[in-house]
Amino acid sequence: MFQTEILKEIAKSSEIKKDEPMSLHTTFHIGGPADIFIETNDIKDFTNIIRYLQNENCRYFVMGNGSNLLVDDKGYRGVVVSTRGKNSDKHLIKDSYVTLLDDVCIYNKGNNMQAEIFVEKGYLDSAEILKSKNLVHAGSGILLSKLASVIADSGFAGFEFASGIPGTLGGAVAMNAGAYGGEIKDVIESVRVIVNGDIRVLKKDELDLSYRNSIIQREHMIVLDALFAFDNGDKDEILTKIKELNNKRKSKQPLEYASAGSTFKRPEGYFAGKLIQDAGLKGYRCGDVMVSEKHSGFVVNVGNGTFEEAMNVINHVKEEVRKHFGIKMELEVKVLS
Repeated sequence: MFQTEILKEIAKSSEIKKDEPMSLHTTFHIGGPADIFIETNDIKDFTNIIRYLQNENCRYFVMGNGSNLLVDDKGYRGVVVSTRGKNSDKHLIKDSYVTLLDDVCIYNKGNNMQAEIFVEKGYLDSAEILKSKNLVHAGSGILLSKLASVIADSGFAGFEFASGIPGTLGGAVAMNAGAYGGEIKDVIESVRVIVNGDIRVLKKDELDLSYRNSIIQREHMIVLDALFAFDNGDKDEILTKIKELNNKRKSKQPLEYASAGSTFKRPEGYFAGKLIQDAGLKGYRCGDVMVSEKHSGFVVNVGNGTFEEAMNVINHVKEEVRKHFGIKMELEVKVLS
């Protein structure tokens, strides 16, 4: 069993709370108390916490922005570790090295000295990439929207798709997040992870990135930071594209309500929202949780929704789509109970 005093000792710069309501930390605004809730943005603290919890065989869960998470109203018996520390998203450093979970480091092409450091640390096989590409090194706790803004302001093209995704980098890498034709796998070079208490760097070809999946997710690895490579682009065009994509999201997605984003994965050859709509489920409601009338791929909390109501809606959708079309719907949202 975990010892709170030991956690405080090994994670001095982190905030530790008891019986913290998870509804305060998820975009669905649903969830009872976690026994212990830790907020950190220091990579050393984070690593120490995870190693301790693994060594002690403690039940724990690592989360970012809580944007893809549905938590039981009974809460979570264990430790929840959040990478969204209280000082998150205030750090942008150039020609240095990530030490905080919300750090972003920019390396313009031609910076061969920095490339050699990444080769030495195992992130790259060769420094050759910096002759043609710009590198961005970022911690797992940074919001994708913040990272996309930094990359765009640097005049680097290829990360526009992530500007409206509400999660953090760690979860995005683990599930190969994507939108509007772009995915993490298109721009990533390598990832540093914790696995069984050890820190390893995995190159792109070791990540086995596929639709909303990766070896990180399957093997329950924990992301510390990641390295990306980008081409130069026209800054005005990049910013215009981000604005267009964000306007598209606002017009098509129910951003006015609490939700956990797209509720279901896209079945091969189909669109989840279209299947749900064609099954006559648009607007289907249980208490304060319902299938969005704007976009059927979203299950939304329109008031004081509960975990039970959310699961009732989700399970009803699964059953009706199976009955109508013979298709099994898989959750994209993570359920913590």
